[in-house]
Amino acid sequence: MPELIPEPRYARFARDAGECVLDDPLLQAGPGTEGTARWLRRELGAATGWELPALPALTASAAGEAYGGRAVIRLVLRPELARSIGAESYELHVAQGRVLLEGADPAGLFYAAQTLRQLLGPEAYRRAPTAPGRAWRLPVGGIQDGPRFGWRGMMLDVARHFMPKDGVLRYVDLLAAHKLNVLHLHLTDDQGWRVEIKRHPRLTEVGAWRPRSRWGHRASPLWNETPHGGFYTQDDIREIVAYAAERHVRVVPEIDVPGHSQAAIAAYPELGNTDVVDTGALEVWDDWGINENVLAPTEAVLRFYEGVFEELLELFPAEVSPFVHVGGDECPKGQWRASALAQERIRELGVDGEDGLQSWFIRHFDGWLAERGRRLIGWDEILEGGLAPGAAVSSWRGYAGGIAAAEAGHDVVMCPEQQVYLDHRQAGGGDEPMPIGYVRSLEDVYRFEPVPPKLSPQAASHVLGAQANVWTEVMENQGRVDYQVFPRLAAFAEVVWSRLPEPGERDYAGFEARMGGHYRRLDVLGVDYRPPGGPLPWQRRPGVLGRPIEGEPPNV
Repeated sequence: MPELIPEPRYARFARDAGECVLDDPLLQAGPGTEGTARWLRRELGAATGWELPALPALTASAAGEAYGGRAVIRLVLRPELARSIGAESYELHVAQGRVLLEGADPAGLFYAAQTLRQLLGPEAYRRAPTAPGRAWRLPVGGIQDGPRFGWRGMMLDVARHFMPKDGVLRYVDLLAAHKLNVLHLHLTDDQGWRVEIKRHPRLTEVGAWRPRSRWGHRASPLWNETPHGGFYTQDDIREIVAYAAERHVRVVPEIDVPGHSQAAIAAYPELGNTDVVDTGALEVWDDWGINENVLAPTEAVLRFYEGVFEELLELFPAEVSPFVHVGGDECPKGQWRASALAQERIRELGVDGEDGLQSWFIRHFDGWLAERGRRLIGWDEILEGGLAPGAAVSSWRGYAGGIAAAEAGHDVVMCPEQQVYLDHRQAGGGDEPMPIGYVRSLEDVYRFEPVPPKLSPQAASHVLGAQANVWTEVMENQGRVDYQVFPRLAAFAEVVWSRLPEPGERDYAGFEARMGGHYRRLDVLGVDYRPPGGPLPWQRRPGVLGRPIEGEPPNV
């Protein structure tokens, strides 16, 4: 059995059925399959040296048999698969001299091509052939497959530590290789504003840069005194969104309101609570944690952020990014309690104190986005105060918020901190670099179940899926992100793609065995993952404080 990740719904490869030998094959692309054909020529062509010349439809049979002694790879859209297997599903058939990829839709066909690449072996992930002229071999057999959930995502925090555009594009490819289809980009926070807004240029001129960074958790006494920053131009964002769309990955932007906003306030001091804080003296924050500097509850602030969202909606078209994330979490109320302006606003609005002000912010943008055909999504704190019917919830503080939202009829993305925060450490030993939070091993992530057993069937239908969250306070570069994300993202991908066994739990031993081949793919892709035996010497960060959780082993 091939070592496929994530595990397909049904696969059959007989040992005595022979092989399909692919030596400079032809490509027959049916109507609507042009995107996958381009991807195959670009990606497989680079690794294999194949040109994959087009075979006209009339020169080969419907089954796509070998033509003139050359094998044929045939691409077909078969919409009826959606009725039997579901959206994004596919079938892959391998016989001697031919390979047939059938997708229920363009996304399903693309995932069939990803599976084909896995079947060809790790060398199929290279950017140039290592053995020009070699014949590539596939086992004869077939696969029928489709995803369990429609939302299979990863949140990447580029606000705390900026990831240059090429790194984001690389992660789009890594998500697609694991059949994940959502990239949630956390674009703004206290420590940085990462997207160009033309009507408010100081958001990136000032807000994208901080003078230094805490080295380690906020308890660490160490500092990195090198200024840090960066941002994506609007054309960068258009490129990321288009690149992701070609790979059937939706990009969900996040702009935080009303908390996590010091970078914006540093750029435009009038956004802050000026009657209680000298906001003109604020810089982009250089530390981690929950910041007291939050947006002022004024109409002027609403108009400012409406302008931000207007530009954002143009960059993230509705057909590829229907959701807009507004944060809504961890908003301290101290400044509002001390602010005469905020207290007067509470009386004017008739809301329930400072908590009501936070809900007022969220409800405003809920309605504003809905009027423009978009759907608001936010962290589970946005449930407090009520939501419009179309709003969705990212449940991060355990399952409770997601259960409450689903029972109330709201769509939910499950991303509980206790299970799928990939910034959390992977083992309890002292060698883990800047160990944060709970110990969550590869097996722990593999055992994650997005649908709580207590949900009613109707409420369970509101679970769109799940995402793994990657907060980057202690991930200063791409290698650190790779270390925290992989191999656990492979386990997560199987959780959200593959069906639960009937009955019983997932087979971790089987997954671990299949990971043997997958590690070789990650090696070829240049992923700096955590080895099964623990961190390599250059992956450690000795002496840099993390954050132990009570009852778990200390981290230093």
